[in-house]
Amino acid sequence: MIVSWNTTNDCNMFCDHCYRDAGCKAEDELSTSEARTLLEQIAKAGFKIMIFSGGEPLLRPDIVELVAYATSLGLRPVFGTNGTLITIELARQLKEAGAMGMGISLDSLDKAKHDKFRKFPDAWDGAVRGMKNCREVGLPFQIHTTVMDWNAHEVEAITDFAVEMGAVAHHFFFLVPTGRAVSIEEESLRAEAYEDILTRIMKKQQTVDIELKPTCAPQFMRIAKQMGVDMRFSRGCLAGTAYCIIGPKGQVQPCAYLNIPLGDVRETPFDEIWRNHEVLQTLRTLDYKGGCGSCQYKRACGGCRARAAYYNEGDYMAEEPWCLYHGRKGV
Repeated sequence: MIVSWNTTNDCNMFCDHCYRDAGCKAEDELSTSEARTLLEQIAKAGFKIMIFSGGEPLLRPDIVELVAYATSLGLRPVFGTNGTLITIELARQLKEAGAMGMGISLDSLDKAKHDKFRKFPDAWDGAVRGMKNCREVGLPFQIHTTVMDWNAHEVEAITDFAVEMGAVAHHFFFLVPTGRAVSIEEESLRAEAYEDILTRIMKKQQTVDIELKPTCAPQFMRIAKQMGVDMRFSRGCLAGTAYCIIGPKGQVQPCAYLNIPLGDVRETPFDEIWRNHEVLQTLRTLDYKGGCGSCQYKRACGGCRARAAYYNEGDYMAEEPWCLYHGRKGV
């Protein structure tokens, strides 16, 4: 199981697609002591992979301490970061504390396009420098790419770059209109484009040794099965079933893009929220509506619950809108 904690709303960038609308540190973010308690509750709930994200998680002055504490609890700490703050020394400290991997954002091989999307000068150079620093100290890293209409043609080339840089994986993030991303919804891909690019990614997977993984495009599981591509994953959308996210002030929601408040860890222990909340229990029924409910791949795919909610007036069990496979019957 995977949990993501937005450690802070503070960020050195102002990216167009940020679901958290990050930029400035929020008032009353979880303290170091509260964060340690949260990590204990996460471990108690049975989670294994602990994603430190943001904002920019490396802006938290206690981040190395928290990684070390997560490691002591048996969690596997990994990061979602823009990479620009990863110095050699910090990379070494994170590795020694137990960090298992750094997910570094890179959205284009064109420096100007990446920097424009991230609203930060030299964002591309900083991200690549961070990758090199991770490589230098033996801290595994992977590249994260947000796929849009303007960079969809680049995905295979970015994978080749990831291989060249020594990344262990290349993960592709597909836009869900949440936070600032609502303003660029028209740049997101639609059903036909999703099918095409996911097929291309699965074809690319057959030619490279590193892991390729789409996120928020759970149809990749169906396409992988149809193409006979072996994947280590068992399911596409994990929201509420094997994944959830916690905000900087301790608010829990089913996933980063499904803005349904489930509780506050300052008031209710995280493990109790994860075990008992009715929204999570509903998501675990897999009792979807429309084509998602009748699809033979519903257990492997699940449709994007956040995208279903956005385009169906908040109904997170509705049919995923950007799928070409709707209406297919099966067990």
